[in-house]
Amino acid sequence: MATPANKSIKDLNGKWLMSKTLSDNTDPVLALQGVGWLTRKAIGLATVTQHIKQWDAPSDIAPTGPAVPHILIEQTATGGVKGTTEDRTLDWTYRPHSDWLFGDIQGRNRFTTVKKLVEENKGKGVEEDDAKFLSEGWLPESGGDDGVVVESFVDNEKAKWTGWQVWGFAELPGKPAGERWFVRRVVVRKKGGKADEKVRVVLVYEWLSEA
Repeated sequence: MATPANKSIKDLNGKWLMSKTLSDNTDPVLALQGVGWLTRKAIGLATVTQHIKQWDAPSDIAPTGPAVPHILIEQTATGGVKGTTEDRTLDWTYRPHSDWLFGDIQGRNRFTTVKKLVEENKGKGVEEDDAKFLSEGWLPESGGDDGVVVESFVDNEKAKWTGWQVWGFAELPGKPAGERWFVRRVVVRKKGGKADEKVRVVLVYEWLSEA
């Protein structure tokens, strides 16, 4: 179902289902990231659920400092596919992360605005082009000049790819006007590759419940 009115980008707490029918195909993304065919096939058949917890607390690098936003995502899947955990601190500081699917990566996260995202990447070639895609389609609560979105960037040096995401809320084609849907817009690029060696997808998450 669509996102309830009481949910916002600063309160994503609850259970969310990645919609296969509303989302783009993720297989090209996983292929560019070096995930094997058998694993991609299993993921494509699985039902993926995200359990999100969001809170403010001091960061690991400044435990006595001011509170910063945190997002913890426990992702489960059917069909025998292993789950993953995303532990995000939204202070735009790179942190290491490792899991069975993507290997060793460095990532950073923050709250930002679409306006800032576009301005920071003007004149930067493919980054400007990607930022335009990432900034499209958001509802005013997320995409207005004062609206907030989540920005995430990860770098996999071994597999030679980067992933850039923006999360927020959007209306969807074919759905009733006024419905809000939790969306991730994603760009994955091959490092050192051709300028067009990229995959862009839109992922849509359906609301399930608070717990």
